[in-house]
Amino acid sequence: MQHRFENTKELKKDFITVDFFFSECGERFKFEKVTQPGIDKDKIISEKDIHRPGLALAGYVDLFTYNRVQVFGNTEILYLRQLNEEERKKTLKRFFSFKVPCIIITNNNEIPSELIELAEINNISVFRTPYPTTRLAYFISDFLDDQFAKQIIIHGSFVDVYGVGLMFTGKSGIGKSEIALDLIERGHRLVTDDVVVVTKKGEGVLMGSGTSLTEHIMEIRGLGIIDVRTIFGIRSIRYQKRVEVIVELENWDKDKAYDRTGLDSACINLLEVETELIKLPIFPGKNITVIAEVIALNYLCKHYGYNAAEVFKKRLRDKIDSKTGFNSGRKKNANLERTTEYFEHDFE
Repeated sequence: MQHRFENTKELKKDFITVDFFFSECGERFKFEKVTQPGIDKDKIISEKDIHRPGLALAGYVDLFTYNRVQVFGNTEILYLRQLNEEERKKTLKRFFSFKVPCIIITNNNEIPSELIELAEINNISVFRTPYPTTRLAYFISDFLDDQFAKQIIIHGSFVDVYGVGLMFTGKSGIGKSEIALDLIERGHRLVTDDVVVVTKKGEGVLMGSGTSLTEHIMEIRGLGIIDVRTIFGIRSIRYQKRVEVIVELENWDKDKAYDRTGLDSACINLLEVETELIKLPIFPGKNITVIAEVIALNYLCKHYGYNAAEVFKKRLRDKIDSKTGFNSGRKKNANLERTTEYFEHDFE
């Protein structure tokens, strides 16, 4: 499986515009634009972190990360208010000598007129929000982290099966879309088919989604293009899902050794995140859909602390080590003991 992705190119945005930032976050975080005229289309944000410019306002600018979104909370506003008019203008002129992308004022604080005036002169947008500083900082950081996150494009089908994100990969024509379609018909939910955009969220989470072009469109060979949402309804789709298990479909090879116990779980490293990998051999007549459901249920069992392979391994070890185990002479067929020793009168 590693060879399938080892040459996959990682994608990452270099910047987003302030205009895009406002269009995506304005309504969500109740931004009010307080400067005139419109937003400068050339202003960009190139950092995923935000900055509170307390020290910069106080005069220390040696480590001023001015190219980040600048957040003015209660501390910054109260500091500006306690300055006299001349000091306030001098402080803000020094601040606006740097090319900051935009300014956000939190807690619906009253904004000093000098700040708005100098922001308009320097064509820097100022937004005000009722959100408290700590809460807004969390939301904005999460949004920017998502925008600047690493991404890769994978050819496959991605389905939510019992709440588990299963991504089916394999060579073209092996049947990924048909398996996804069968799972949808059984009540599971399609995230995307053919093109999966995988994005790294945080340190250990991969999120998968489709593209705006294909959304929930599928191509079924011999049938053509179908719209899953139109045919199966809203319950059959979702727009994003965590990538939890990758199922690589491959044609059955009688000379190849396949995992038969599940004790040696395989993983693949995608965007520096270890993800469970299952190589599933297929041949005509094999019910891959049911197996896919079992893969999801087995993943849930292991997630909640029950690993059937480990339990069987322990039983086997205990049997070997016990006095009535395989090496004991007490019973000739001790290893063939039934799960129940007496059927009573139940012949059902």
